[in-house]
Amino acid sequence: MQDVESLVKELLRPSDALVVDMQKIEGDIVVLGVAGKMGPALARLAREATDLAGVNRRIIGVSRFSESKTKAELEANGIETITADLLNEDHLASLPDAPNVLYMAGTKFGTTGNEPFTWAMNAYLPGRVAERYRNSRIVVFSTGNVYPLTPVEDGGPTEEHPTGPVGEYGQSCLGRERIFQYFSAKNNTPMLIYRLNYAIDVRYGVLLDIAKSIMEERPINLATGFVNVIWQGDANEIALRALLHCDVPPRILNVTGPETISVKWLAEQFGKRFQKTPLFVNEPMPTALLSNASHAHKLFGQPRVLLQQMIDITAAWIQQGGETLDKPTHFQEREGKF
Repeated sequence: MQDVESLVKELLRPSDALVVDMQKIEGDIVVLGVAGKMGPALARLAREATDLAGVNRRIIGVSRFSESKTKAELEANGIETITADLLNEDHLASLPDAPNVLYMAGTKFGTTGNEPFTWAMNAYLPGRVAERYRNSRIVVFSTGNVYPLTPVEDGGPTEEHPTGPVGEYGQSCLGRERIFQYFSAKNNTPMLIYRLNYAIDVRYGVLLDIAKSIMEERPINLATGFVNVIWQGDANEIALRALLHCDVPPRILNVTGPETISVKWLAEQFGKRFQKTPLFVNEPMPTALLSNASHAHKLFGQPRVLLQQMIDITAAWIQQGGETLDKPTHFQEREGKF
């Protein structure tokens, strides 16, 4: 396990390009919604890259911090933390000013049956945050779920593709984008809308979901037969570097890996490593939730961590009993019900 942990840690270290960009970014960075799946690693990456850049900068993480362990770990890594409910006007008003904001707040799972809260978090709160940080640059985390299911053979929608979210989660995320776009124009606030689809880590993600199904000999539904993935470290690097690409109106950026990956092929790769025969149900449909991130690759280069590396470390992590977050992606969902 020590060797796998060391490798994962190395793959989360900042690149030279990120360190250079952190020298160009002026001022403190606030991460709103820092305690989610990606936030803690992003905040640590920002701290490490800032230190390597020799810049005096505060990295501030804001969350409700329902788990005190996350708050303590962030503080141990030199990140300031603020416990706040962003839907509370007094809490939001009391947050420190900062020229750089990464907006990671939102809700996905539990959407079905709790639609009013979903819309409050994903479409109402953005307006309040946009007004509060009208004088900042804001990178807004969004999702590929704002796109419709598209033909696999097309390679995924580019940023110019019309939106068409399936289900209330995706609809509320498009609402988030539209509200930020409105306030960007109203207040001349530079923003970037960061459509992510899907980040993975050894503790969560599409690869982990598939690998666990193989290990536990559970059938894999092939109806959604193709996916995109990107290593969490690469996704977080792009988010931080994107602070230099905010604009009015907001720039839209798809973020994922370069491959359209067969779910069946992924299962077979893990089957070889685990010496198990994958079990499948259904046949792949001609459409899937995909994204074309070639523009991001042009801006920031190809992801550093390759697909085969992600498969290898995920398999090793599971085989050695590594800790997971128990947060399935539900990437198979085709009706937008989360």
